Amino acid sequence: MNSRMTSNPSTQAPGAVPFDRLADQYDHWFDTGRGSRLFQIELEAIRDLLAGAPRPWLEVGVGTGRTAAALGFDEGVDPCAAALALAKRRGIRVRPGRGEALPFADGSFGVTMLMVTLCFLEEPLLSLKECRRVLQDDGCLIVGFVPRDSRWGRAYLRKGEAGHPFYSVARFYTVREVIRLGEQAGFRMDRANSTLFEAVDGPLADTPAFRAGALRGAGFVALRLSASAPCG
Repeated sequence: MNSRMTSNPSTQAPGAVPFDRLADQYDHWFDTGRGSRLFQIELEAIRDLLAGAPRPWLEVGVGTGRTAAALGFDEGVDPCAAALALAKRRGIRVRPGRGEALPFADGSFGVTMLMVTLCFLEEPLLSLKECRRVLQDDGCLIVGFVPRDSRWGRAYLRKGEAGHPFYSVARFYTVREVIRLGEQAGFRMDRANSTLFEAVDGPLADTPAFRAGALRGAGFVALRLSASAPCG
């Protein structure tokens, strides 16, 4: 589930991801001026990596379906019932489920995607192995995330320490750590896009869509990891 909210509407007990309770508020963030601009910047970085990828496409942690609908995904899975109800209204075929135990047969998809979902997974390696299991041999995994060692990652860590309802239960990773997890799950690095080199609270009007590669200092990185042969 993509969670880029920067407000702090409430606090919670550690370890309880509040997506059911805050699904509507989370979804509304995408309609704000800054939220909409950030969303479009991230979408372009992801969309480029999806070119030519085989169908069907599955988003793991589909949340309210904003990303899946914008990118034309076929299906989504998420443990949050309130978020899934919104995703279904956006035309996404949805199933309840966790990334650690995907409710799909082996080789069902050409693409699996984790869009700012990795940081909320209880067992990230197991989830990546599940993403590999349900992929076709010519498929690929797309991972969009905020690197821990970027200015954006450090800012979100501080917000988590201050009790932010989403970031306080998130675990952020470096690019190297995500690639290593992918390799352990049976993937190999294909290519990447990076964006958000600006200050966290800086203007976004002139932000370029993305730069090729997993670049140091980027506040958002999208990786394409191949199951075997290159995807696309």
